[in-house]
Amino acid sequence: MKFKLLLPIISLLIFLGGCSASYKQLSKMENKEPKNFQEHLLSEYKKRASFEAEEMHDWNSAKLYSEKALRAVSGENIYPEKITYWKLPIEIVKDIRSGYNNLLSIYDEAIIKDPKNLAKAISSLDCWAEQEEEKWQSWDIDKCKNDFHTAMHDIYNLLTEEDEQEEVAEVIEQEGEDDDTPQVVIVTENQEKEVMQIIYFDFDNSRLSEVSKNTLFDFLDKNKNQLSRYIIFGHTDTKGANKYNMELSIKRAKSVKQALLDHGIIPDAISILGKGENELAIDTPDDTKHPANRRAEVKILN
Repeated sequence: MKFKLLLPIISLLIFLGGCSASYKQLSKMENKEPKNFQEHLLSEYKKRASFEAEEMHDWNSAKLYSEKALRAVSGENIYPEKITYWKLPIEIVKDIRSGYNNLLSIYDEAIIKDPKNLAKAISSLDCWAEQEEEKWQSWDIDKCKNDFHTAMHDIYNLLTEEDEQEEVAEVIEQEGEDDDTPQVVIVTENQEKEVMQIIYFDFDNSRLSEVSKNTLFDFLDKNKNQLSRYIIFGHTDTKGANKYNMELSIKRAKSVKQALLDHGIIPDAISILGKGENELAIDTPDDTKHPANRRAEVKILN
């Protein structure tokens, strides 16, 4: 009888011992500047494991993050935990699943082109789901969620910029070495980027995230001018019917317009235009999801 009473205590001690072992092993590792994807994963998960162990005394989460950090060190490519791993409120599942699917869709590109932000996005998505499951502190939920969206936003921007640079390079090659015109084209595109802000959306969605709103407002404040006029272009990826995507692109442009109005821009200074799937940031086959194409572009006309 006494042994039966001791079983839960023994099990708990074994579990805590396992948590402590992985975290102790991780803690002994030297902090250094990350140079590749696995090292960025190590850095991100080590910070999260330390926070959970030292500040929150949440050894279950500390164990998860420690083990993922150690697996990264061994050379494994780490992914965020699947939705089924977490016990999430039904109203949260859609947002987390959307983030998960968006991340997987750019994983292979980002691991080469932006490993730092990919590692941040992966660990932040785990953190967001963990905090939503626990529902202890709303500010922790918001921080992890915002960290995830910021990292994804930066990845989208990089992938889009590189795709545009490749298109420009192709134009230069096609027009020949003796033609000076391509140099002018490059300068013109760079100038346009200085007065344009790109906002990204989840799949089949026209709602602006808090990160997107803050990014947009920063852009407006930095380029504030009473004489400015704005044009907003809405875009979609190629998943779905052309007619539906055109309507969705208009909804996205309207959503951004409303944010500008809320920020004090007068209605007469704003124009919108839906592009549907006609002007892709990154070329894809038809009926293909790609988060970098689900966007709105805000341009200053003067």
